[in-house]
Amino acid sequence: MQKKISIHTLLAKGRSYPKNPFTSRTLCALPERLGLKLHRIYDYNIPGLIARFTLMTQGNSITERYKNLGIVGAGGGGFPTHIKLTGRADVVIVNGAECEPLLHKDKELMAAEPDVLLEGIKTAMISTGASRAVIGIKTKAKSAISALTPRMDNDISMHLLKDTYPAGDEFVLTYEVTGKIPPPGGLPLDVGAVVSNVETLVWLGRNEPVTEKLVTVAGEVTCPATYRVPVGTPCSVLLEAAGQAPGTGVLCGGVMMGSVLTDPDMPVTKTLGGLIVLPRDHPLYLRYIRPTSHRNRIARSACDQCNFCTQLCPRYLLGHPVEPHLAMRHIGMAAGTAPPPPGSLYCCGCNLCSFWSCPEDLDPGTVTVNYRSELQKTETQKNRAIPVIHPMFQYRKPSISALKRRLGLDQFTDDAPLQKTPITVREVNIPLLQHIGAPAEPVITPGSAVRKGDLIGRIPEGKLGAAVHASIDGEVTEIGESIRITGGNSR
Repeated sequence: MQKKISIHTLLAKGRSYPKNPFTSRTLCALPERLGLKLHRIYDYNIPGLIARFTLMTQGNSITERYKNLGIVGAGGGGFPTHIKLTGRADVVIVNGAECEPLLHKDKELMAAEPDVLLEGIKTAMISTGASRAVIGIKTKAKSAISALTPRMDNDISMHLLKDTYPAGDEFVLTYEVTGKIPPPGGLPLDVGAVVSNVETLVWLGRNEPVTEKLVTVAGEVTCPATYRVPVGTPCSVLLEAAGQAPGTGVLCGGVMMGSVLTDPDMPVTKTLGGLIVLPRDHPLYLRYIRPTSHRNRIARSACDQCNFCTQLCPRYLLGHPVEPHLAMRHIGMAAGTAPPPPGSLYCCGCNLCSFWSCPEDLDPGTVTVNYRSELQKTETQKNRAIPVIHPMFQYRKPSISALKRRLGLDQFTDDAPLQKTPITVREVNIPLLQHIGAPAEPVITPGSAVRKGDLIGRIPEGKLGAAVHASIDGEVTEIGESIRITGGNSR
């Protein structure tokens, strides 16, 4: 029988590594016996973005195992989990907030697989050295709370959240759970926290390569539901299963931070969480397809500098120097003649300023995000001011019910039960880039026979990335920016 080792004993054998150059926190402390060597290189040219890493391992280690599983942030970020878990933290925060309207896949997963989730949480705690974990979950997720509560150990607790947006922003959630604010351009790790999505931790708990994805399909459909599909499945398969209404368009990811689905055969990736179907004449869909030039022209002519976009900005309320009204002022008065407002660099892209705050239905969110992209290419200095929480932080959070009314979504069913039978397909098209970092390198050739879970793409040497695996049994028929596999069962 294998001897059990407590987390405290395991961590006592750890070794400290260099400190974060922006704080006094230790970057990593992992057991000596694992033979782990970590080199972490910060990219000072892109303030606020996640660091670049080079990870080298010797022998068998828990980190090497994560690396081979291809697990990434399933909430949309796509950051490689094997890298995130090398950080030294005090607490693991489980992001179960799921704040996008109409999305339910995390709630459904917590209720369906509580034991696997808790196993993944414990794995993350051991890897990061965290002494506790906190599940951030909305009070309304009653089925998930009931499933998890009797199974939790003393070092895992829940933090119940109101049904507001954006409760799932990792900086907002970190403050809610710990009372500490990550610095502008920093990470939750800078205040001792590692934040991870529910589905990401479930894959850790399974200890298997990522081959499937949960996706909520909602809106103008006959059967709104959460479906389990192989990675690489065409989105059209999900839309057909849910009963997409004719004359509709689709938003990928969510209504607040999504994008328009331009190709129904776009493959499901490890980061896709939802498909929202809307009539093509729905005001929200029309805003998404509005050309950038049109948005900028309206911004220059109509913004009256009321600054509601700033006063209701979640990051501004956290004490970050994000001021969308200054971005709107710049595009109206100084575009092309002066650099963008530097605070735009720290925008989280939640779009609350565009879809909730602005009384004139302008788009300060897109303007600010575009300026953020410009500043990332040129800015070399971080804002090192210590954030101070705004006294109105707790009172300026829009409820999801009010947000749905504002967006014209209250007509749609706000429930998406997990379908017990996974969807199976005959063919998948698996992108080699589904994550932050470099695309995976193919390790197979056309004509190769593969089975579900086989490695088909590896992390390039010395690069940040994630492995990619076959999601069905079959034959590799095409390799390009993605790998096509044919031979599975049809739905």
